[in-house]
Amino acid sequence: MTYSEREPDENQTISDVFILVGFSYLTRLQILLFLVFLVTYLVTLVGNLLIILLIKLNPSLHTPMYFFLLNLSFLEICYTTSVVPQLLAHLLVEQKTISIAGCAAQMYVFTILGLTECCLLAAMAYDRYIAICKPLHYRTIMSFRACAQLAAASWTIGISVEVAQTTWIFSLPFCGSNRIHHFFCDIPPVVKMACTDTSKNEIVVLAVSVLFIMSPFLLIILSYIYIISTILKLPSAEGRRKAFSTCSSHLMVVTLFYGTALFTYLRPKSISTPESDQMISLMYTVVTPMLNPIIYTLRNKEVKGAFRKTIEKSIFSHNQRNQRMKDIVS
Repeated sequence: MTYSEREPDENQTISDVFILVGFSYLTRLQILLFLVFLVTYLVTLVGNLLIILLIKLNPSLHTPMYFFLLNLSFLEICYTTSVVPQLLAHLLVEQKTISIAGCAAQMYVFTILGLTECCLLAAMAYDRYIAICKPLHYRTIMSFRACAQLAAASWTIGISVEVAQTTWIFSLPFCGSNRIHHFFCDIPPVVKMACTDTSKNEIVVLAVSVLFIMSPFLLIILSYIYIISTILKLPSAEGRRKAFSTCSSHLMVVTLFYGTALFTYLRPKSISTPESDQMISLMYTVVTPMLNPIIYTLRNKEVKGAFRKTIEKSIFSHNQRNQRMKDIVS
């Protein structure tokens, strides 16, 4: 099923609300989609909160790698929360409206978090590069101050670039149909709502995407070229396996995040349809934030060990309290 980009009343200015068409065409599946997305969202929240708590509660995880992972988990919670709750609400109601101000707010939050995550993944790759290629200088280079500066730089780039871009997009006049054929206010479908010639706008959006999404990606690629080169030079197979295991989780997360993001924003318009756009968007707004904590938990011995210690400590504390209560009663 396809939609036209414009409906009657081409010259009518939109000044009130947009309608997020979303998955309206799947009328009979609304409740099923609601349940699937709700479970996925809850798993995302629980998984990322669990990682944050494990890192906070276990001193053994107070290292640069887990400092960045904590930031990533916090980002993923905010990232998916900027989209999924509204999606869930719209699956249960007939009027799937959003005010223009609400649409702008959603785009601000979503794009800021998305670009910040790009930069944070690059910082994590740099951390792995120093750990594997310059292990003797690791503690000196990756000090807490350096980690905080890298995280702050990621947020600064995300906020400054995306505030400017989103403000510029919403300065455009919108007219014609107020129906956005998407489940949230993403950049491409909103730009299509503008009455003016948006070819220049689309070129700028593409330029921003290439510069600020591809630059961190190229830094990640460069880091892993050096990392793989160093790993291959290690004399023992066990040493190579251990070295690679420390960055395999990050590599999987980068592949998931960048694979869908690059395909969304850099593919030709000629192969784009509303339905395919929404399916791809589900990957990086719903699926990837859910998979990240699973990847880092299942593939990381330190996180699994910290989880076991936390559970054992909790059980031990609970047994101690029960024993005290019995002693008091007796």
